[in-house]
Amino acid sequence: MPADKFVALQESYLERVTALWNEFVEHPERTAAPIADGRFADAAWQQNPLAAFMARAYLLNAEFLGQMAAAVDAAPKAKARLCFSVAQWVDATAPSNFLAFNPKAQQRLIETRGKSLSDGLRNLLEDVGRGRISQVDESAFEIGRNVATTEGAVVYENDFMQLIQYKPLTQTVRQRPLLLVPPCINKYYILDLQPQNSFVRYCVEQGNTVFLVSWRNPHAELAQARWDDYVEQGPIAAIEQVRRITGQPTINALGFCVGGTLLGTALAVMAARGQEPVASLTLLTALLDFTDAGILDIFIDEAHVQMREATLGGGGLMPGIDLANTFSSLRPNDLIWNYVVKNYLEGQQPPAFDLLYWNSDSTNLPGPMYAWYLRNTYLENNLRVPNRVHCCGQAVDLRRITVPTYIFGAREDHIVPWRGAYDSTRVLSGVPAQRQRFVLGASGHIAGTVNPAAKNRRSYWVQETAPERPPMDGAAPPEADAWLETATEHAGSWWSDWDRWLAAHAGAQVPPPSGYGGPQNPVIEPAPGRYVREKA
Repeated sequence: MPADKFVALQESYLERVTALWNEFVEHPERTAAPIADGRFADAAWQQNPLAAFMARAYLLNAEFLGQMAAAVDAAPKAKARLCFSVAQWVDATAPSNFLAFNPKAQQRLIETRGKSLSDGLRNLLEDVGRGRISQVDESAFEIGRNVATTEGAVVYENDFMQLIQYKPLTQTVRQRPLLLVPPCINKYYILDLQPQNSFVRYCVEQGNTVFLVSWRNPHAELAQARWDDYVEQGPIAAIEQVRRITGQPTINALGFCVGGTLLGTALAVMAARGQEPVASLTLLTALLDFTDAGILDIFIDEAHVQMREATLGGGGLMPGIDLANTFSSLRPNDLIWNYVVKNYLEGQQPPAFDLLYWNSDSTNLPGPMYAWYLRNTYLENNLRVPNRVHCCGQAVDLRRITVPTYIFGAREDHIVPWRGAYDSTRVLSGVPAQRQRFVLGASGHIAGTVNPAAKNRRSYWVQETAPERPPMDGAAPPEADAWLETATEHAGSWWSDWDRWLAAHAGAQVPPPSGYGGPQNPVIEPAPGRYVREKA
């Protein structure tokens, strides 16, 4: 860090600390004014001037440490890691996280005559047994009873996934069926939580014959599975089965998050085989180009990938709890310390919230598949380079995908940055610009995607005239920001925009199927099936 910058930061910090102290000594009632930070928003913090001073001093120190880390002269990845580590430490040391400094928790301790402390200790011991912090009242939900309830049946299964076909809800349906490929890193029912926020049900209500891949939660029998197996036995197998069941030569396909990466790879493999089985492709918060891979990139370097390859590349399982803890660390105040305070210091029971129930339902990953994924996406970004990687016996060239494509990114997404999602418009250079539609939604990775149309919440941005796209190069393109400058904001959910786009590729209206599956695809069991119920 340049000396003059350090001195400037230091002088600013000392000036602000001095002003805060003087105000506390001379006018403690001013120091106890409301604080915008949610951790200190309760009235108990304002009613105690000393606690309010400590909170303000902590926030000032946290800001100073963040500025110091950001000013370090280092390589971008090293600086990002430093900033992340400092932020983790700062969040962990907040006075709200300690009973001795948290006036709200102390007040509750007195009001409950010590019961909040005993309840908190019980919650802590139970979580130690679980190996994770409880974020939700898990007894309030049951898969198939009040989450993952859209009616359907399993019409195909292999060792990796079950294929669910959903019951039509309209008098006629669109001729071309729709296949949904969710991420294998989480359970599929993020797309089918409850009727009022179910993307699956919405798709059925619009007149689509909907099929969905329900990934198996792998255990020892799949510990040798590779990325190729997931591509071949996941999207490729599902596409072939949907075509056979419906008799349609082409279908519409949608991939969400890692499901989009798998689906894009699968379509490139099928194209190399001389097949073009889809009429349209939708990618939701998915990466094909990992140049801008977001905060997850800080965890991955050559040493880390080599360690995973040495420990898991030859077989074994990446535990779901480790993946869940990694994602929680990306938002520690919301997904870690918030529950430390409420569950342990205040002795409260976690809430009943469907999204958090899904978030706590973790999944394992086969070691070889996980190691391949780390190296060829986050570390070396090989998928974007034509023919650099081979999958299922074929060289992968995403330029072979030529069908109309709808690409959705979420503006506040910390897992799949929206600019990274936008980069797919250039990777898929076989799709003419006028046949691509990029849409940017408000909010984050989950809340931006699961945004029910009926609630008419948030907004989305579109650009009606697709620009010409420059050729791919090795640098991160600035084109995404140029796109946003000329895009138009619309109120409400992107779901309606997507459905209008999908209708143009869905064919005529026809009578709905008379039942599930077909002669070669008898019903195996009712939805949601047994795979989704398997625990990590």
